[in-house]
Amino acid sequence: MASYIGRRKFLATLGGAAVWPLAARAQQPAMPIVGFVSARSAEATVRQAAAFRKGLNETGYVEGENVMVEYHWLEGQYDRLPALMADLVRRRVAVIATFANPPALAAKAATTTIPIVFGVGQDPVMMGLVASLARPGGNATGINFFNQEAVTKRLGLLHDLVPKAARIAVLVNPANASATEVTLRGIREAAPALGLQIAVLNASTSREIEAAFSTLVADRADALFVAPDSFFTGRFVQLVTLAAHHRIPAAYTQRDFVEAGGLMSYGTDIPDMYRQIGVYTGQILKGVKPADLPVAQSAKFEFVINLQTARALDLEVPNSIQLLADEVIE
Repeated sequence: MASYIGRRKFLATLGGAAVWPLAARAQQPAMPIVGFVSARSAEATVRQAAAFRKGLNETGYVEGENVMVEYHWLEGQYDRLPALMADLVRRRVAVIATFANPPALAAKAATTTIPIVFGVGQDPVMMGLVASLARPGGNATGINFFNQEAVTKRLGLLHDLVPKAARIAVLVNPANASATEVTLRGIREAAPALGLQIAVLNASTSREIEAAFSTLVADRADALFVAPDSFFTGRFVQLVTLAAHHRIPAAYTQRDFVEAGGLMSYGTDIPDMYRQIGVYTGQILKGVKPADLPVAQSAKFEFVINLQTARALDLEVPNSIQLLADEVIE
């Protein structure tokens, strides 16, 4: 309202309709706003947000100079999505950039016109986000970072590190139903060939994570497999601390866990995925249509081991496995 009143007074002072062309030339174009919607917390996404801004910079956009970025941190509270997406649509932001499956699906359900750039761990065609990878169609495109496809590989690496483990607890977030379903399907297909028994544990809150650890200890699980989920990534300190306290070898999706003291991780290079989403966002701000940007497939994977944690768990890590790792933390 304030900007409208200011313009009206300006026009009245200069004499009415004759000044409209001058006023139009004097007005500066509004800076585009990008709605950045992460399923994680701000504290757990510092590196990733910086990578997103780097991607914007690569296309000529600098936050605060020629683009504004509104950051929204869900912290795993997916029930906030409908209201958040409705607000972004109502205000007609220039682009909605989403990270993880639930925000992408919520954005797609909220608008068919505002461009969406997503990062998802499942097949976006099967999720209904795009018509095809090569020709997305509609208003959405993005990056498929293969979290789900890495499930079998991660389980195998955990088995290699803890060869005596027979019973594996798998921690999933039932609030992220699509990711949970695909994760459990992959686990159940891979486990018999490795001679593993699987026990599924559910957690959607910090308190439920603590309860899950109490259960896996009572059930004498030999190791823990943490499913790919942004809620868990945002709780990486809690998960690593509990695993250390209970002396449970655990496999995670991202290096953040291992840097905090977790045993191992295997998954996509997530900061690089954020950078790619930043690049696509910048291209769309320049006028490229999402339908003309094929869905990119992230091909950078990381296997990280924490040797200090392995020693604390009395695990020997053979040289052959260390050589497979992209990084060994001493």
